[in-house]
Amino acid sequence: MRGCWIILTILMFSCNHKQNSPIIPSNMTDTIVVEQDKAEDSIYNRQKNDTISMLVEDENGKYTAFGTIDSISHIYVKFNNEDTGNLTAVITPIEGTGNIRFNQILFPDKTADGPFGKEMVLELKQTGEHTLIIGHSLMADHPYRGKFKVELQVVEE
Repeated sequence: MRGCWIILTILMFSCNHKQNSPIIPSNMTDTIVVEQDKAEDSIYNRQKNDTISMLVEDENGKYTAFGTIDSISHIYVKFNNEDTGNLTAVITPIEGTGNIRFNQILFPDKTADGPFGKEMVLELKQTGEHTLIIGHSLMADHPYRGKFKVELQVVEE
């Protein structure tokens, strides 16, 4: 009988015992995680699947990103410009030379221009989201596979 009381007492204490945990407001941890995610996204212009979203300019107003392309895909580089101006864009293959170029630019009004080469200079007469399409030239052999760097800058008129 005495053993039952001891077991019953132990069970009561274990059921009523609350786990000690640090007192951190739930909104504080959520805020930290959200702010960190936002900061990571805004620091880099990164490729996600087949799209590079140019979100952050450097102090000179230039966008820079690194991407990867295989032989059959296109990469879409999206950027917004709030003012008309001249676009300068350059693709640099990381692994030597290669058959890679700006195939087209899609304007906000859904018209297009192209093809271009590894470098392009173009007057932008529209504001809004523009899309550069990077790929290989169908007129040349040996499509480029690998990493590349893309830089672009819009200089207001």
